[in-house]
Amino acid sequence: MQAAPYHCTVMSGTVLVIDDEPKIRDVLRRYLIADGFEVAEAASGEEGLDRVRSLHPDVVVLDVRLPGKDGYEVLAELRRTSTVYVLMLTARTEEVDKLLGLSLGADDYVVKPFSPREVSARIKALLRRSRSPEGTADELLQVGPLRIDQARRLVTLSGSPVDLTVLEFDLLAALASAPGRVFTRRQLLERVWGWDFFGDERVVDVHIRNLRRALGDDAQNPGVVATVRGVGYRLVEDPT
Repeated sequence: MQAAPYHCTVMSGTVLVIDDEPKIRDVLRRYLIADGFEVAEAASGEEGLDRVRSLHPDVVVLDVRLPGKDGYEVLAELRRTSTVYVLMLTARTEEVDKLLGLSLGADDYVVKPFSPREVSARIKALLRRSRSPEGTADELLQVGPLRIDQARRLVTLSGSPVDLTVLEFDLLAALASAPGRVFTRRQLLERVWGWDFFGDERVVDVHIRNLRRALGDDAQNPGVVATVRGVGYRLVEDPT
């Protein structure tokens, strides 16, 4: 892992790094500050949760292996109260560990050992997603009983509000932009995560599963989001 900062496109925002290794926090802090971010640190899960509540950061970089509460416990607690973007750091390469973080609501993950430049690039990609495409921020999408208010980022199904994370909302809005159209995983990644996303395409499957759970939808008998095997996903044209 290189320690010297580099220079590239500057962005703004607050990043909270939760990691018990001082060297990792130091390297990430210097790289992220060089890229224009404000950076805060926490060495444990409990401290990290306190800092999220007090600072309201734009992105949390969260290590899986933490003393006390581990990263998964911290993530689960975060998702009960916050939609902050979360980038997981993990030394584990097993598929189940990656999928666990994503299923709990992580937005992306990076496997150690990592390049600080990669972490910074992933953070920038997450923050670019929060900028609504020009001309769509005030659109109201109505597909049968499904209503998506993009300006207020509110979703109702048959008049009942649906609580979605930032990613789940963006996925649903992307599908609802063309009801009945089949979107490949790569197309959804480009629309929701950004054209420069270079992670695993299966991240889409995990968040679609979470979206269905929030909507009360059944993958075997879909009323809202249907799977097109071997291709991708589509929004049912008359959701029930």
